[in-house]
Amino acid sequence: MKIFSDLHLHSHYSRATSNKMNIENLERYAKVKGVNLLGTGDFTHPSWLDELKRSLIEVENSGLFQFKDKDIFFMLQAEVSNIYRQGEKTRKIHNVILAPSFEIVDQINDFLKNYGRLASDGRPILTNINCAELVENLINISKDIVIIPAHIWTPWFSLFGSKSGFDLAEECFKDQTKHIFALETGLSSDPAMNWRLSSLDKFTLVSNSDSHSPWPTRLGRELNVFETEMKYKNIINTIKDKDPKKFLYTIEVDPSYGKYHWDGHRNCNVCLNPKESKKYQNTCPVCGNPLTIGVEHRVEKLADREQGFVPKNAIPFKTLLPLSELIAHVYNTQPFSKKVWNESTKLIKGFDSELNVLLNASKEKLKLLINERVVDLIIKNREGELKVQPGYDGIYGKLILDGKISIKQPQKRIDSYINK
Repeated sequence: MKIFSDLHLHSHYSRATSNKMNIENLERYAKVKGVNLLGTGDFTHPSWLDELKRSLIEVENSGLFQFKDKDIFFMLQAEVSNIYRQGEKTRKIHNVILAPSFEIVDQINDFLKNYGRLASDGRPILTNINCAELVENLINISKDIVIIPAHIWTPWFSLFGSKSGFDLAEECFKDQTKHIFALETGLSSDPAMNWRLSSLDKFTLVSNSDSHSPWPTRLGRELNVFETEMKYKNIINTIKDKDPKKFLYTIEVDPSYGKYHWDGHRNCNVCLNPKESKKYQNTCPVCGNPLTIGVEHRVEKLADREQGFVPKNAIPFKTLLPLSELIAHVYNTQPFSKKVWNESTKLIKGFDSELNVLLNASKEKLKLLINERVVDLIIKNREGELKVQPGYDGIYGKLILDGKISIKQPQKRIDSYINK
């Protein structure tokens, strides 16, 4: 079975997350996107966990769950923020946790509540416990629990982040690194960037959306494509084994689209590539404050290989921007506008899902449904011919076409345009 999986997202109990982020909408828009396996997000939050237990039904002997649609599956998933001191530095590391049953989740939460207020946020802060201790104790609860370091290059909260991270996974997880077999690349890096570090060859690189809203422009914007049985253990083993026959590829946004790809200082509208940053001693040339050092700079610092190196048995990847970004560029509006929603809905009705539009729909059939300029962008997107002005210091990158950058304008929320 071909599985399109997004295994890191959040519920409406997480900070800065849409109040529409509930199971019903996750299922609804997963279908629109073309994703058939979703993480639940936030199982550590008591109220969200109650919603999950009321809403989801376990698929017999699978370790996965369903709501109403028999084509959409859920995996129990959470993200925690470990904040602690190590090596005379405050470390802030986000970790994704996967589990196959509510019984195991209850045990996880019974343990984690000793280190943080689980009801305070969907992604709780854990103190007085480092990442190695977290892994050791979770594996002691169940060997079926999986811990995946999240968005590993993000400056502020990640394994290798420029602000509070480490240079090696082993420095963070110590003797428990043996239980870490996958790393999440995050939006601001792609597998090719990670292949430049020989120290990462032992890990499987996975991609997820970390979505804070259910809309297709966010949900499934990065994901993993498997060919295996729809069961928790099969999926986990597919990731662990890194077999290209079963782990087919990941889908990535252009890493320049990510909010931390280049260095910068958003208050001064300063965006610099690593060479330019070094010229200014990593300080803002406008105000003199420290720059937020982005992912490309950090990768360059730790890399021991040249660009273009591909490790043996590397899982391939495809680079795609969300459909809404393409349509928004053509009509000079925002991805969440009414015009974009209507045009994308037209295509999705014609081809069943956004992913089918982006990956498979023929140019000739696309032209029957939508503006030819949009069709051209869909094909260029598929063929890797689009350029993005890099994001920096928390600002998303912007699509560039013929030297013109997508224009961002004030807008209403997307749910203003969607039939309830």
